Amino acid sequence: MKKYILNSFLLFMPFILLSQTTYKGMIMEKNNPKDNLGIEGVSVHWLNTNVSAITNSKGWFTIAYKPEYKKLVINYLGYKTDTITINNLEPIHYFLKPESDLEEITISTKRNPVQKSFLSTTNMFTVNAEELLKAACCNLAESFETNPSIDLSFSDALTGTRQIEMIGLKSPYLLITQENIPSIRGASQVFGMTFTPGTWVESIQITKGAGSVVNGFESISGQINAELVKPFSDNKFFLNAYGSQMGRFELNTHFNERISEKWQTGLYIHGNYTGQKFDNNGDNFLDRPLSNQINVMNRWQFTDAEKGWVSFINVRFLNDEKQTGELNFKPSTDRVYPETILTGDELWGSEIDTKRFDASVKLGYVFPEMPYQSLGFQTAYSNHQQDSYFGLNVYDIQHESLYSKLQLNSIIGDTRNQFKIGLSFTYDKYDELVNTTNYQRKENSLGAFFEYEYDNLEDFSLSAGIRIDTHNLLGTFITPRLHVRYVPWDRGVFRASVGRGKRSANIFAENQQLFASSRQINVDNVGGNIYGLNPEIAWNYGFSYMQRFNIFEKNGDITFDFYQTDFQNQVIVDWENPQEISFYDLDGKSIANSFQVEVNYELAKSLNLRTAYKYFDIFTDYKSGTLQKPIQPKDRFFANLSYETELTEKESQWRFDVTYNIIGEQRLPNTSSNPTQYRLPENVGSYQLLNSQITKVFSNKFEVYVGGENLTNVQQSNPILGSDDPFGANFDSTIVYQPIFGKSLYAGLRFKIK
Repeated sequence: MKKYILNSFLLFMPFILLSQTTYKGMIMEKNNPKDNLGIEGVSVHWLNTNVSAITNSKGWFTIAYKPEYKKLVINYLGYKTDTITINNLEPIHYFLKPESDLEEITISTKRNPVQKSFLSTTNMFTVNAEELLKAACCNLAESFETNPSIDLSFSDALTGTRQIEMIGLKSPYLLITQENIPSIRGASQVFGMTFTPGTWVESIQITKGAGSVVNGFESISGQINAELVKPFSDNKFFLNAYGSQMGRFELNTHFNERISEKWQTGLYIHGNYTGQKFDNNGDNFLDRPLSNQINVMNRWQFTDAEKGWVSFINVRFLNDEKQTGELNFKPSTDRVYPETILTGDELWGSEIDTKRFDASVKLGYVFPEMPYQSLGFQTAYSNHQQDSYFGLNVYDIQHESLYSKLQLNSIIGDTRNQFKIGLSFTYDKYDELVNTTNYQRKENSLGAFFEYEYDNLEDFSLSAGIRIDTHNLLGTFITPRLHVRYVPWDRGVFRASVGRGKRSANIFAENQQLFASSRQINVDNVGGNIYGLNPEIAWNYGFSYMQRFNIFEKNGDITFDFYQTDFQNQVIVDWENPQEISFYDLDGKSIANSFQVEVNYELAKSLNLRTAYKYFDIFTDYKSGTLQKPIQPKDRFFANLSYETELTEKESQWRFDVTYNIIGEQRLPNTSSNPTQYRLPENVGSYQLLNSQITKVFSNKFEVYVGGENLTNVQQSNPILGSDDPFGANFDSTIVYQPIFGKSLYAGLRFKIK
């Protein structure tokens, strides 16, 4: 019943009746219409009267009205005073024109590296480049170490791949986009975040809970959108070099060149190499894989602000190679095949080779005289090919994808009532080889969406969206989403959200760690269209409250979040039998509850504290009974302390950053049927992690940094079960609940020419 009530509400379109005793309008800047932002503090009054008003933070004003009032005077320091004639009660959108003869005055202020919006209807915050520089940030997967809302974990003991989680659910349930184009999905789900270098990222927008219907139907627990650096605003030349004691070396270079007044291009080159072998835990297996990657992107930007056009064209090629396994394994001589007759002297090894090509085009048009109205088109193509083997197991996948979206943004009456409407198309072709079994399928979907946003400009706003999609394997279905924002009192904001998500579970691509074990793979075929399974469907409900405060003349804020994800169907990944891994449809309940409280406070000038506590209650009905999610800490504590000195005349300074984590108790998958030496306890206790970085900025062109990860030197003692017999029945590298490689120190430099 709840979904039908919500669908009916979303289809209801509110119309706001204007009062006949007041007049409303919005004041914007003539030279910057594309941002659709109003100007706060503009004075308006009726000519020859004392009736006046001031625009609010969004540029809107409300002024008393009588029929005899015809002339409205608009006045703002630094802009031309103007008088306009009002003939009816239709709200105006007026553009201020700067005074041409005034000297330019520049007022600057330091931007918070993590920006929480007080005005946004969704529970969204933005992480900018300054925050990303607080850690080594070699790729997107490592960009969240100083963020309490994102949890990092290792997927297995061999590949060194980090998985991210938000509100207790791993990345497959997140919609991860690059400039609002779905990017990390399907074949790239596990390793895709390592394919975006950190220096390419300009900012990251993180949305908790149900996302916007504009971006598709797949999002269940939230959305992460990475905005890349823009050729027009990026440095003409940028160099970042990095090296760690674990033998990892990286080099990033950016070259940007202005082709004409309206065209700019950028060439971005990333390379990383790890060639040194480490086995600190003495199990005869590499603690981290040998790897090398070359990643090249060419980016073009066209901007014609006067006519309202902007466009981006991206082309990228990536080649990534990984080797892991026993220390002395050599692929050319030691690889074994399923048909190999084992003698007991074989070495266990693995290679993962990935080639990926991406191309995308974005085209946007803002109507010059109607900055609240814009038209956008996006299209993207990718071809992802991975060839890999894990001991005797083979996993190859080729994924070809096409995505397109056409979208119109406009208003109903005035900018208090905005809407987005559009069409989207997605095509995916999968070809997978799992040992000797070939899985092939094609997915295509055509969808239409509508999202209405209302803001009363004071204390209430909502975003209500609905989309309908027709999918060749999932059928025709409706996806509703609703976000509500309310300001009950000064500096406090309450948000609530509810939404539905639906997705295809790519069971092998999303769980590649299963191949690095001796577990038998079982898939229940219930007649579904994807591996014989049915699609995953879930409702997400969320509540959030943020209160800003000032104590001892220092600013801070506290945020309380609670989110629940209730699966109507989920493809269960069952690890509870150590001899097998099973995939089957949910029969019962699967619910993920997440609670977080976060406090940000400025302890002293340039000394900032960010701390958070999280509690998770995630349980699923398995075939063996109801169990808490394995390898999922029940609670976490996070604290980040950052400080920077004042900039000198030469723009030099020091920056210091420390991050501390307590990861709580975890339940481990059942291993009671293993021989005694290969059994693990039912639960493992908490542990602590400490990361730190120091940066010396010599000028606005050059800086160096040194840091350390896992300075507490926590290291799982037995990350690989059965490492003494890797081709035996008890070999398993999938149960990883602590870091694998212990303490790691690193250093690097950054050089730029503006």
